[in-house]
Amino acid sequence: MEAQYAPRMGPIVRPQSAAMNARLSSILAPVGATSPPDPVNFALRRSLTLPRVSFVVPTLNEAENLPWLLPRIPNWAHEIIIVDGRSTDDTVAVARRLREDVKVVMEPRRGKGAALQAGFRAATGDIIVMLDADGSMVPEEAIVFVSALMAGADLVKGSRFIQGAGTGDMSLFRMFGNTGLTLFVRLLYGGWFSDLCYGYIAFWTKHVATLDCDCDGFEIETLINVRALKNHLNIVEVASFEGPRISGVSHLRAIPDGWRVLKTILRERVHPQHRRSATAFDVGGKTRCES
Repeated sequence: MEAQYAPRMGPIVRPQSAAMNARLSSILAPVGATSPPDPVNFALRRSLTLPRVSFVVPTLNEAENLPWLLPRIPNWAHEIIIVDGRSTDDTVAVARRLREDVKVVMEPRRGKGAALQAGFRAATGDIIVMLDADGSMVPEEAIVFVSALMAGADLVKGSRFIQGAGTGDMSLFRMFGNTGLTLFVRLLYGGWFSDLCYGYIAFWTKHVATLDCDCDGFEIETLINVRALKNHLNIVEVASFEGPRISGVSHLRAIPDGWRVLKTILRERVHPQHRRSATAFDVGGKTRCES
């Protein structure tokens, strides 16, 4: 079922255009000015049909954070896909208790990239929104990403470093590394990214094959951005605020994961993108869906 997003609208005010224009004409005629045209009568639709949006949320021991996250995912979401498989707490049980409509995908492989790949395969919507489970990303911002896609973008990525954005969860060391990697990608691939290593990303599902994600770790965000550049997709950045993790410990390791990101950037520059068939993509894993 297609979701409906209904903006609030006030009454349409229609001025008495004929009398007003007559008075303006008498005032403007002596100075040679042109009278304004009569207004065009039109009515805006009071509702807008949204594409089907699949939220893909990889989890690893996020039971304490899901009560903040899941209720805030907009009710116009087509589906919410929780990708787990290695949690040792009751993450899956909490997710099902909070949202009866949640789809749970069990992915035994380790890593954020592996989880996102499984989520992409399970998605049935027109748009995929990647969302972290730790509470650092604001789910209500998703409408901005979806709006940019509907306006013509192929892929929309959040940025913490443009007007209206910010972060409360990045050390100076990580900020320095992210800036250097971002500039390196701009040098090698072009584009004007302001933020490379941020996982709030949305794209049309039809581009999953083009992005062809084939990495298992945190470098998947960089891989998606670089392959979008290489394939000349229309990319838009939108402002996003990253909050601190609500509970638990981050699984990101700055130096090892930064090194993996750098290797991904260089590999994509040196080697042509490897294309896998749909059959190879589907058969290679052992993902189970328990929705």
